[in-house]
Amino acid sequence: MTDARPDETETLAAELLPLALEAARRAGELLRDGRPDDLTVAATKSSPIDVVTEMDIAAEKLITGHLAEHRPDDGFLGEEGASSAGSSGVRWVIDPLDGTVNYLYGLPTWSVSIAAERDGETLVGVVAIPMRGETFRAVRGGGAFLGDRPVRCRPAPPLERALVSTGFNYVTTVRAHQAEIARRLIPQLRDIRRGGSAAIDLCDVAAGRLDGYYERGLHPWDLAAGDLIAREAGALTGGRPGTRPGFDLTVAATPGVFEPLQSLLDDYGAWHD
Repeated sequence: MTDARPDETETLAAELLPLALEAARRAGELLRDGRPDDLTVAATKSSPIDVVTEMDIAAEKLITGHLAEHRPDDGFLGEEGASSAGSSGVRWVIDPLDGTVNYLYGLPTWSVSIAAERDGETLVGVVAIPMRGETFRAVRGGGAFLGDRPVRCRPAPPLERALVSTGFNYVTTVRAHQAEIARRLIPQLRDIRRGGSAAIDLCDVAAGRLDGYYERGLHPWDLAAGDLIAREAGALTGGRPGTRPGFDLTVAATPGVFEPLQSLLDDYGAWHD
């Protein structure tokens, strides 16, 4: 890993953020305004009900094309196949349509998630939620914003009054185990929500609309931007105790809820199938 001076990092982030915002805006407009009435499944991922539509693919091409036009030496990691190492040390981590099944059914809970990393650390995160008319953004060390308004996570309630969101895998056997975790967790909380977009759930923790969120099975493109936004809004994030958020487990919550929620999830085995 190469060290960079703070002013160099700030200068780089100031260059990357407008590019991410513009790419997310364009992709969001394409998805919102270009959704065909006869939208169909183009491919499947983990199971026949974990789908890719033609619009996922089109949105990723739009995003990578815009970013590559301005920064041709950067790398890419995209959910729908964009993958290149690049030579600049910057990698864009892209989910062009987080919440594809919601989008397929005409539900509004879907988003465009774009993050920029350098040396494994996320510098910039943008999550656009077109059907809400909202765009969340964060720069590492610079706070989190909804549009131009700073956002902060909620003051911590007792765990039994915490509203927590989660997500479920599309593989039936995995989902059954996750449902059992939720069944054991519900009596410990105010309630559980299931929105269908990890990026939106993380942003809703940042904005104080949720006290916490957890999920197993997230990929880097699912969480990179939302994780930064949640942390910059004052939330704590992690995986199993002592680890970073990742595929095994992602937990994000307001301080005071994070540790007891993480502990319960670890005890219940939420980190394995």
